[in-house]
Amino acid sequence: MRRQVEKSKRALMELKHGVFFNKSSVSFDSIQMSMSTFNDTNLNSERKQQKFINKYEYQLRCKKLDLIALHLPQAEVTYYRLQAQFDSELSLMWKNHRNFVKDRGMTTSLISLLEKRLTNITNRWRDIYNYRIDYFLQNAYDELDHMNQDEITQYVKIMPSSSSIIIDVQHPFNDKQLQLLSRGPSYVPPCLIYTSLSNESMVDIVKKQYAPLKHQLNNLFLKYKINLNLQMEIHKKVYDLFKDLFSKSIPSSLSQRALYEKKLIESIRTSLKKHNIILRRTADNMNIFYMGNKEEFEKKADRYLLTCEDYDVLFDVNDTNNEKPFNLAIKDMIESINALLEQLKIHKGITDDLYKQFIVNPTRLKIPYLYFLPNLSNENVLSLVPIVTSQYSTTWKMAKYLNKLLRPYADGVLRSTSFTDETDFIRKLYRYAIIERCLRPSTLFCTIKITNFCTLEEHKEMIDVIGYFLQDNLATNKLETLTIQTIRNLLHLFLHNNIFSYKNSIYKFTKGSPNTIPLTETLSNIYLFVWQKKILKEVNQNIELFGRYKDRIFFTWNKSTAIALETFLEDLREKHRNVRFQKLIGTSVSFLNAYIENRQGQLYTRTHYDPNMPRY
Repeated sequence: MRRQVEKSKRALMELKHGVFFNKSSVSFDSIQMSMSTFNDTNLNSERKQQKFINKYEYQLRCKKLDLIALHLPQAEVTYYRLQAQFDSELSLMWKNHRNFVKDRGMTTSLISLLEKRLTNITNRWRDIYNYRIDYFLQNAYDELDHMNQDEITQYVKIMPSSSSIIIDVQHPFNDKQLQLLSRGPSYVPPCLIYTSLSNESMVDIVKKQYAPLKHQLNNLFLKYKINLNLQMEIHKKVYDLFKDLFSKSIPSSLSQRALYEKKLIESIRTSLKKHNIILRRTADNMNIFYMGNKEEFEKKADRYLLTCEDYDVLFDVNDTNNEKPFNLAIKDMIESINALLEQLKIHKGITDDLYKQFIVNPTRLKIPYLYFLPNLSNENVLSLVPIVTSQYSTTWKMAKYLNKLLRPYADGVLRSTSFTDETDFIRKLYRYAIIERCLRPSTLFCTIKITNFCTLEEHKEMIDVIGYFLQDNLATNKLETLTIQTIRNLLHLFLHNNIFSYKNSIYKFTKGSPNTIPLTETLSNIYLFVWQKKILKEVNQNIELFGRYKDRIFFTWNKSTAIALETFLEDLREKHRNVRFQKLIGTSVSFLNAYIENRQGQLYTRTHYDPNMPRY
């Protein structure tokens, strides 16, 4: 029995490791996929053919992983069943021994032999497992010719490495390069310091790496008023430990791997530049690379900026007719911000500490820049998501403070009409449908996705909405130490001074603010809380479920037909065109990661898999 337990355990582990090494012993013969459309006349260009092959390989990989996903729970059930049987029999054996059951007692030597036997079985199957992982999966020796193929477990690759990369261009990369890229943007090559800083001395490396930690320690010393002698002692001990750790040599095998991957990365960079290929992580943060034509990608980005109404060109570096040089324009903006902050301090709107915290230091200022990430959530359609860096901008410290001030209060007010996460949504849906029995055969589900979540309204209107929200919900005219008017003034400074660079131009936001600043989400949440009241007027919250998670809204509807609900939402869209949204109405919808369906008054749910998103 112990042999069966260990065998099933190692089989389960081997199946899981196979996915990691892109190999599996599971037969894929049952998968039926046709490439007959490959000869379609619409695929006459080499690039279209390559895109079709990439899509085919991706779909085939998904089907293979689906098949492996069916085998995994079966292997788990087998292992747990055998383990339970073994534990039961072993427990019974010891029980009989302790209770002196006739002919069931064991001598000391017999017990010792049994324990050794069980240990030997475990060790043997562990050795077999390690051998198979090394031989068949990790080092792929099974790909060599063998005298007796019948003795070799047949492992096949799940798919080429390229199937886990979204490829939208012809490329020159070999299997090794694609294999490295398939690990995704989150992969960190080993021992980067030892390879990237090889021209520097170890002392220089340690000093450079220690600098951020030294800065953090100094802040702590200042905060807790540590005396100078103790500061110096702590610095010395930490630095010596740092130096000792960095001075240790790394194993030869790891060093070879680090150098190999460094050369591989350099070759990828060279090829990207030579063949005009762009490599970006996808906007969904799914640890997947997108590979496309750089020129086409940049043209799409330029078109986005030309047609977008959320930004205005503030300064063109190449324009000789500018009123003043760029450096002077930035200097004037900084002086204007600091002057307004000083006025707030003089009029006791903010304290001296806040003034010092918010004031813009030109020497530490970094102009934010814009870049785009590919979004492929819609099949066969590439769209771009703009990302604006924000740290060390003119407003980032102010934004950080305002978010810390507004977020907890806003979350408390918004809690009754918000879903905190997927689990909270399912829990409230279960209460609505099962406990309160409000789900009827005629109940409709509606989902709304706000498509301009970060750029909902022009600055003046956004400030007014936040001000009215605070007036309506605060008991006084203050939130902690700041008055509502001071908060409005700080929001004015924040919203009107968000700039970013792209190529040779400086832009400013006319609506919203950077999506990388947490305050942006807080302001949008408050704005949508006010906007969604127009829906809540029509939705009876006593018998319906309503909630929003960031840019997504879900509610149930029993008031009228789907056509009437659609008419109501279209009227809402027409009256408030600044809020752009997509809607879905029906007895079955997907919300967050859940698929929900009303089956004649009975709730059915399951995990929702977006067909355009990777499942694994």
